[in-house]
Amino acid sequence: MMDVAFINARLVDPAAKLDAPGALLVRDGRIADAGPRVFNDGKPAGAQIIDCNGQVLAPGLIDMRVFVGEPGAEHRETIESAGLAAAAGGVTTMVLMPATDPVIDEAALVAFMRNQTCAVNVLPMAALTKGRKGEQMTEMVLLSEAGAIGFTDADRTIADARVMRRALSYAATFDLLVAGHCEEPSLSHGASATEGEIATRLGLSGAPALAETIIVERDLRLVELTGARYHFAQVTTQSAIEAIANAKARGLPVTCGVPATHVALNALDIAGYLTFRKLSPPLRTEDDRRACVEALAAGIIDVIVSSHDPQAPDTKRLPYAQAAAGGVGLETLLPITLEMVHAGHLTMQEAIARLTTAPASILGLSDGAGTLSRGAVADLVCFNPDHAFIVDGDKLRSRAKNTPFDGRKTQGRVMHTWVKGKCVHNAEATG
Repeated sequence: MMDVAFINARLVDPAAKLDAPGALLVRDGRIADAGPRVFNDGKPAGAQIIDCNGQVLAPGLIDMRVFVGEPGAEHRETIESAGLAAAAGGVTTMVLMPATDPVIDEAALVAFMRNQTCAVNVLPMAALTKGRKGEQMTEMVLLSEAGAIGFTDADRTIADARVMRRALSYAATFDLLVAGHCEEPSLSHGASATEGEIATRLGLSGAPALAETIIVERDLRLVELTGARYHFAQVTTQSAIEAIANAKARGLPVTCGVPATHVALNALDIAGYLTFRKLSPPLRTEDDRRACVEALAAGIIDVIVSSHDPQAPDTKRLPYAQAAAGGVGLETLLPITLEMVHAGHLTMQEAIARLTTAPASILGLSDGAGTLSRGAVADLVCFNPDHAFIVDGDKLRSRAKNTPFDGRKTQGRVMHTWVKGKCVHNAEATG
């Protein structure tokens, strides 16, 4: 494999607290050297030269919440098509949810997910309960040995606290990661918006924001009881954030993420019954949105996720109450995150950390993913943070086009994406 030299780059590596001009050398699929003084004595002979022209060179993004249709609903999204979308968005590692048909609750299915053709790294999470029915926990150790990176029932909450306690106790015994979805089922069932003035004006059934906090507080108590590592996959309300902040202050082993949609949009954005903005959980109030941004800046929220959830046109182009929830987001994760940088809410290092260093740490990745350190796997993204464009759903690489950001003006174009030292996306070549 030819050496690759990235020159004239703005190196951003949160793990090293680095944001400075410099260069980086890739050799045999790993980072051989990186820093401001690399190539001061001249470029390596025979290396492929990539001139970054002052653009940001950072670790490849790690998206901890990605839904695909394969197996069972390949018309929505295959792992291969999701990989192409991920590469175009600078995402080099996708954590796939087990919400498939069949559900990923057996070792053979975990192996199937890992072995599919894909431009980027694929890390499947397995179901926490069999069939995601919330009744009987899966064989977590066997699934972990098969390659499951963690355990979740994806977009379903385990309503039975006894089942959840048993699963957390078992996970704690073997130091396995559990990721939970937090919507109290009996309060959120049938709802298509967050309860409040907007839902009332639109005549939509709403679930109280407290439905999230109730499950967050319940699961925090169970974590305290069992000692399990627990990741709240999506936190979107101020009261839930406060509960997690208090738990972290007490030293509980909990982390949390927020969807990019919920730091950029609020409940007002569903006006006009825009079903592409019907999400799970539903969009929240402006106060909740601001609380999410502030929690990211404070480090209370650890990661930003796309919650990429492709839906077919026949399930989205329906009356709002009947439309499926979910939006695609792999290709908009970076530019939407960068909006907080341009607005002064996050530094570039903080933004990239929420997309790289933090998820790598939570997932326990041991190959150096999420950093530009010497010896780390060469998963890289080069992007122009100031390149302005308008999101056009029809131009997305995903099979589905249901982006909540269609027509949005934003900034941040991915120029190159590299996985294990191999270029998987080149904007200059693809246009």
